[in-house]
Amino acid sequence: MADAPVAIFDGHNDLVGRMFVDPTIDFFSGQGTVHISWDALRAGGMVGGLFALFVPPRDGEGGDTDGSSPGVAPPVPLERARRVVFSQFAALTRLAERSGGRLKVCGSVAEIDACRRDGVVAAIPHLEGAEAISAGLDELDVLYHAGLRSIGPVWSRHNRFARGVPIYGNLDPRDDRGLSSAGRRLVARCHDLGMVVDLSHMTEAGFWDVARIDRGPLVASHSNARVLSDCPRNLSDRQLAAIGDSGGLVGLNFATIFLRSDRAVNADTPLQTMIDHLRHLVDHAGVDHVGLGSDFDGAVIPRDIGTAAGLPRFVEAMRTAGFSAEEIEKICWGNWRRLLQQVWR
Repeated sequence: MADAPVAIFDGHNDLVGRMFVDPTIDFFSGQGTVHISWDALRAGGMVGGLFALFVPPRDGEGGDTDGSSPGVAPPVPLERARRVVFSQFAALTRLAERSGGRLKVCGSVAEIDACRRDGVVAAIPHLEGAEAISAGLDELDVLYHAGLRSIGPVWSRHNRFARGVPIYGNLDPRDDRGLSSAGRRLVARCHDLGMVVDLSHMTEAGFWDVARIDRGPLVASHSNARVLSDCPRNLSDRQLAAIGDSGGLVGLNFATIFLRSDRAVNADTPLQTMIDHLRHLVDHAGVDHVGLGSDFDGAVIPRDIGTAAGLPRFVEAMRTAGFSAEEIEKICWGNWRRLLQQVWR
C-alpha cells in the first residue's frame, strides 16, 4: 500500500470566488474546477485551509489573471461588496451542508484537528479585501460571529482601510501609504476578537503600520521573496525577518508571477523556483514561521503541480532539496496550526 500523502494546511485558495463567477464548477465531481476538487484535495493530502471570500472587480468576473491591468484595481462600492461577500459566505456554508460530512467550516483549532483525524476537509473562511466592511466595523462583528476568522484588509486595490499593491505593475511611490484611521481601528478590533490579519497585498508602509499597532504575530498568507521576484506583492528581507521575530508566518505562493524573476505568467516554471523561494523564506523568517499559501484557483501555478493532487510532487522536491521530515511537517501543517492556535481566542 502506498504511503499516505503528507498532511497539508493551505493558507490561501480562491475556490469560493471561482464558484461565484462560474456556477458550472462542482467541488465534489471536479466539474469545471481548475485546481481544487474533493478528489484532488484527498489525493494531494490537503486536509484544511483558508478559503477566501473575494469581491471581483466587476460582476461576473474573477480577479485579473492575464496581466492586462498593470496598476491597482478600481475600488468597489460598499453595498456591492457586502452583497457579494455574504453571498459567498453562504455558498461556502451550503457547500459544507451538501458535503455529507466531507467538508466542515471551522472556527477553532480543535475543530481543525478533529477534521484531520476524521478525514474531513477543514475550511476556514477568510475575507480577502475589506470592502464589505464599513468604517464603523459593524459588518466585521457580524462576520466574526458567523465564523470569519481571518481578514486581509486589502486586495490589490485601495479601500477605506489601507492601500493595495498592483499585481502586475510596479507600485506608484505616491501610493506607498499606510493604514487610514479606519484601518487602524480595523486592525485593533481584529486583535481584540482574535482574528488573523493577513498582510499579503498591502503596501510596505501598511505592513509596518500593522506591526506598530498589533504586537501579535505578523502574517502574510500567500507572498514570496522580493529579492527573487521583484514585485510589490512580495516581501523584503526586512519584512520576512519581522514576521519571524513576531512569531508570525509567511505562506509560499505558488503563482508563477510571484515566483519568477521575469514575473511571467508561465506554467512552465520549474519546482526548483519554488524551492528557491521556500529556502529564502526559511533563511530569513525561520523554519518555524513559513507555511504554504498556494493561491489555488486564483492564479497560474507550475505545471508540475497542476492541481491540488500534485502537492506530493512539491513535497518530494522539498525532500530532494534537503528539508528534513520535521521541517516538512512544520511547513506543510504544524506552523499554520501553531499560528492559528496563538491568534484565535
